[in-house]
Amino acid sequence: MNRPKVLLTRRWPDEVEQYLAERYELTRNVEDRPLTADELREAMATHDAVCPTVSDRLDASIVDAGRGRLRILGNFGVGVSHIDLEACRRAGIVVTNTPDVLTECTADIAITLMLMVARRAGEGERHVRARAWTGWRPTHMMGTRLSGKTLGLIGFGRIGQATARKAHLGFGMQILYYSRRRAAPEIEAALGARFCPTVEELLGASDFVSLHCPGGAETRHLLDAKRLALMKPTAFLINTARGEVVDEQALAAALRSGSIAGAGLDVYEHEPRITEALFELENVVLLPHLGSATRETRVAMGMRVAENLDLFFSGRAPRDRVC
Repeated sequence: MNRPKVLLTRRWPDEVEQYLAERYELTRNVEDRPLTADELREAMATHDAVCPTVSDRLDASIVDAGRGRLRILGNFGVGVSHIDLEACRRAGIVVTNTPDVLTECTADIAITLMLMVARRAGEGERHVRARAWTGWRPTHMMGTRLSGKTLGLIGFGRIGQATARKAHLGFGMQILYYSRRRAAPEIEAALGARFCPTVEELLGASDFVSLHCPGGAETRHLLDAKRLALMKPTAFLINTARGEVVDEQALAAALRSGSIAGAGLDVYEHEPRITEALFELENVVLLPHLGSATRETRVAMGMRVAENLDLFFSGRAPRDRVC
């Protein structure tokens, strides 16, 4: 019996690729470069499974190329806003993701960005590398502490709650959150969290605002110029969710004018392209989408995709089906 044909759109950790190669007819992206739209269409039309990442934009024209051949998209990551799920439903293509395994590492990056922008760590590191530092002095690069401040979380799923736990227990931060569904009372109590009924209320009350909501049409530019103006001038914005949640032009203007104190970004609206104005600002920390970038997590993500493929091709329900 022929083995299912599986394509990985990017390089994956070696042990995951080896596991898949032992079980499937595996097509690797040896050059580890982004596939073009035409290459993605060809992959969809010639494989039983395609395993994309957040950098692959699978719109209806690409999904439709797999109609009649492609059976499953095993997404390497939690978010699926880069995949046209309705087109997948019409084509009868199953979509899975990788929840749980990247929660802690992504929350770590949210905390990292909070510390970096509040304590001016990125700016300070650049200052030292430029050989501009002349020594310690009482008023040099004074920042803002995290301890005791109010953290507002927009989105309160696994990653949002993990961030809340680290911030509350580690730094004694007060936690506010906005979410479509209110958390259970015992979760609120454990995390010292208080529910805000509107985004606007949360923005006005928070010293740090951290985004943990999904991407997509509903949340595109959720943080626009109008909402950014509601934040305190001493407040910081952190985004480890999806780039399109923030209007980057409006954010750059707010940072430049000082209407907010700073921002820490790990994701971008038109990734990997970054709004040029952000490069000119010292009060923003820019990371290259490192949220899940630990060896342990990336291997676990790959093995979670492999588990979903194994279940699917053995006739059982995938563990993490989203469509």
